[in-house]
Amino acid sequence: MAKSTDPIIEQWYQSPHETQDFMVTAIEDSSSTIEIQYFDGTIDEFEFSEWYAMEVEPVAAPEDWTGPMDNIESDDDFEQDDEELQGDAWVSPYED
Repeated sequence: MAKSTDPIIEQWYQSPHETQDFMVTAIEDSSSTIEIQYFDGTIDEFEFSEWYAMEVEPVAAPEDWTGPMDNIESDDDFEQDDEELQGDAWVSPYED
C-alpha cells in the first residue's frame, strides 16, 4: 500500500515512480492539483488522487537547487542609466 504523505509547498520529495526529485510549488484546492517543479526546471502537476497513490517521501533539497533558476534575470539587468531618463530625451516617443 502507498504511503500517504501530505504535500508541503517548497518541500522536496522523491518517488520511485519519478526519474528525479521534485519540489511542490503550489497546491490548488479548486482544481484538486499539486503543482511541482523538477530539479531540471520542468514543471508538472499531479491530481490529489495521483499524489496519494504514489510512494512519495520528503527529502532534503539538492545542494544547488537554484540551478534551473540561473536563467532568471536579476534586478541589476533592469537598471538603466540616469541619462536615458532625462525629460529632453523624451521629446517625442515616435521620433528616432
